[in-house]
Amino acid sequence: GQQILGYRKLHGARGIVGANIGKNKETEDAALDYVACIEALCPLADYLVVNVSSPNTPGLRALQAREQIEALLRTVMDARQRSAASGSKTPPLIMKVAPDLSADDIRDLAEVSLAVGIDGLIVANTTVARPASLKSKFKAEEGGLSGKPLLAASLACLKNFYGITQGKIPMIGCGGIASGADAYAKIRAGAALVQLYSALVFHGPELVGKIKRELAARLRADGFKSVSEAVGADYR
Repeated sequence: GQQILGYRKLHGARGIVGANIGKNKETEDAALDYVACIEALCPLADYLVVNVSSPNTPGLRALQAREQIEALLRTVMDARQRSAASGSKTPPLIMKVAPDLSADDIRDLAEVSLAVGIDGLIVANTTVARPASLKSKFKAEEGGLSGKPLLAASLACLKNFYGITQGKIPMIGCGGIASGADAYAKIRAGAALVQLYSALVFHGPELVGKIKRELAARLRADGFKSVSEAVGADYR
């Protein structure tokens, strides 16, 4: 966190900085780690991501069960308010979910998110599934799978969440985006914003400009004047 603040002061950097928080592998009471992260990062981050979906921390995804996630979210919401009361800013609090959820899990998480009042959802994290289309000799390795093979699963998950929340909570579409068409599909499915990472590894930062140009062309072709007009268009 201090490195983020130091970089901004030194370089006058602007833009949005998010802090992704989770628990340590050995921690038994997960809430303690989340609270510690919030207390440290509230003054520094523009938004906080409660990550309960990384497949690389054993047992972390179990926190997505209804009772556990409701208790955790209420705890971290309280921690953020305490930090704000002490003079810190109040960054939006967003939960990052897995793409491997059942329909019942999605409904539980959506209803809890609305009830608790968190500021948004990131849909979705990496997947533990191994599609038959994988060709690499490393396809059986453990851990989260990202990139193009994640697109279909994360998009389906996003659609399910939007179908329940109906735009009442902002969602960030994440997982497998590598083109303007991919970004547009996420937006039409209900994403107000999109994130990408894996595609940057293969195509470099110039990919962002390419995606923006392709996205703008698709918006114009469908008669939308802005991204916000297209959010959730598949449901209208």
